[in-house]
Amino acid sequence: MNFPLPPQCPYYLITRAALSTTSLLKKTLSNKGAGNIKPAYLAVLIPLWSQNNLRANELGKKAGLEPSTMTGLLDRMEKAGLVKRSPDPEDRRANRISLTENGSKMEKISETAVKAMFDTAFVNMSKNDINITKKTLGKIIENCKKGDA
Repeated sequence: MNFPLPPQCPYYLITRAALSTTSLLKKTLSNKGAGNIKPAYLAVLIPLWSQNNLRANELGKKAGLEPSTMTGLLDRMEKAGLVKRSPDPEDRRANRISLTENGSKMEKISETAVKAMFDTAFVNMSKNDINITKKTLGKIIENCKKGDA
């Protein structure tokens, strides 16, 4: 089997695009005054901005993250002063995750940073190109999940 060289290899392009947009978002968050927010935190913050005080397992599902990943991420976010854990009064084995005042304040700044990153990353791309990209990447993710079975 001949492997395509990196500039033509779909895997290379997907990973480079992910790394490039993540790097740009990190810089943009910092420039906008949200340097304590790492791009990975947004998967947790976005659901909390919509509905605060979620059970950790429910938040993990909304964020699309495995429990082991959530634990470490929440530890770092708690240290950064963005979220806090509290016992769930209905289930003593569970925790509820809620935004701190600082975490709540970061919503508008983060929204502005993400929009700026999108504007830069997708400049000169038509809405159709963006929609095709989203559809294609979604299919790749779906196919990879099937391959895990």
